[in-house]
Amino acid sequence: MLSAASLRQNDKYFEILKNLDIFATMYKEVNANYVDDLNPNTLMRTGIDAMLTSLDPYTVYYSEDQIEDVRTENTGQFGGIGAIIGERNGGEVTVILPNKGYPAEKAGMKRGDVILSIDGVDVSNDYDKAGTYLRGQASSSVNIKVERPGQGQIDFKVDFEKIELPNVPYSGMVNEEVGYIKLTGFRDAAGKEVKAALRELKKEGAKKVILDLRDNGGGLLNEAVNISNIFIDKGELVVTTKGKLEEMNATYKTLNAATDTEIPLAVLINSSSASASEIVAGVMQDYDRGVLIGRKSFGKGLVQRTLPLSYNSQMKVTIAKYYTPSGRCIQAIDYSTRNDDGSVGKIADSLKTGFKTNNGRLVYDGGGVDPDFSVERRRFSPVAIGLLSEDLIFRFANEYNDQLGEIDNPVTYRLPESVFTDFKAWVVDKEFSYSHPLQDEIDQLRIAAEDVGELNRIAAQLGGLEKALTKDVLLDLEKSKAEIMFLLKEEFVTRQFLEPGKIEVSFSFDKDIQKAIEVLSSSSTYNQTLSGQ
Repeated sequence: MLSAASLRQNDKYFEILKNLDIFATMYKEVNANYVDDLNPNTLMRTGIDAMLTSLDPYTVYYSEDQIEDVRTENTGQFGGIGAIIGERNGGEVTVILPNKGYPAEKAGMKRGDVILSIDGVDVSNDYDKAGTYLRGQASSSVNIKVERPGQGQIDFKVDFEKIELPNVPYSGMVNEEVGYIKLTGFRDAAGKEVKAALRELKKEGAKKVILDLRDNGGGLLNEAVNISNIFIDKGELVVTTKGKLEEMNATYKTLNAATDTEIPLAVLINSSSASASEIVAGVMQDYDRGVLIGRKSFGKGLVQRTLPLSYNSQMKVTIAKYYTPSGRCIQAIDYSTRNDDGSVGKIADSLKTGFKTNNGRLVYDGGGVDPDFSVERRRFSPVAIGLLSEDLIFRFANEYNDQLGEIDNPVTYRLPESVFTDFKAWVVDKEFSYSHPLQDEIDQLRIAAEDVGELNRIAAQLGGLEKALTKDVLLDLEKSKAEIMFLLKEEFVTRQFLEPGKIEVSFSFDKDIQKAIEVLSSSSTYNQTLSGQ
């Protein structure tokens, strides 16, 4: 006689088979009878994507032609020229940033070059086509024609190489005592790269260190364990996974002696720090090993596994939830509802559970890791946002770069005042959109007044407010001089020093880094925070 559990399982299998039969029959009949011709692949892909979307954002399907992109995502390796390409100035295919030491940079390509053709094929204003032609077999080469502002057309022969994206694109000293490590991924060897960076910084005199996990979407779970092991000793619990299948339940502990369990540590996080980044941040917090600075993390406490499907396709499916050493799962309670910046929305205290760190500090689950020191993200002025959104800083640098001369040091370099003067003269006759933040409020008030029939009564007052907010480009540029000077400096430094320069020039302007330096520089603040006093 079958048990109740066996009967329920049989019923479930029957429902699965029944629904598969219904779906296949419907798919066949729609394809045969629908009034317009259908693409069977497109129709099926729509159905698959819609079905998986009802689960969580991380269970996804990859068709055969997407597998190479998946391999690149997981390994960081592909055959290419080693440059970030994007669309600028109305769709022009533009070199955004050559990667230092890779073929594009070695061939002489520069930020701002507009790609016209590849191996004789016109790719101007066709980003997708350019992307296809800019990947190929390592050891082959490609001929690229570009338009360089002020210099005309230039031809380059660029080799394809296997591009191995580093997990640590930069490490260096922020000041005489504080070292900085930027970690952008958790691919193979991430732990080795962080360990090597830390050792090198200590040789350079680092007595404190900042580990930057901002905008790091995660990666391999074992690399999160390896990176945690750099700062906590052998045999310590890092993460526990729990899933529906018993074989998905596992505990991961550190396997080696730590590199340094004493050096004061600040970990930077923000709303785009996710998954493996949150494991490392949560571990450092749970063991009171370092302070967390920035903004609440993304809230992805789920583990995925890639499974093979028929016809060389694959799917990545969520198989478990993970828990930090204190026992908390930082998965956001609501998968779909997020703020505009990607951060987790406010969660009611009644829905959160409290846990304690080693030193008894109270931490919570249910939607990301909370920093020990919250830092409000920098908000640029409307005029600066307008300049950036319409690429005017970028376009000005294209024309002005040759006049600037060589920059000796990204950190100490001071942009001449004459550059700001020239920029104002250049930009004043350019049309670009920006508005005062109060304009949105006035617009909403106007709509509300019209809805209740009061617009005529307050129209004059609203007009007066709008007149007071009328744009004066030169005045607004002067008011935002400090941040525009920084953006100009960042642009010119990036052109000469690439990504390392872009990072170094931010040290003095980055509120999170400045807060980290402040906390690390005060032993009492650092120790009292970790002790829970």
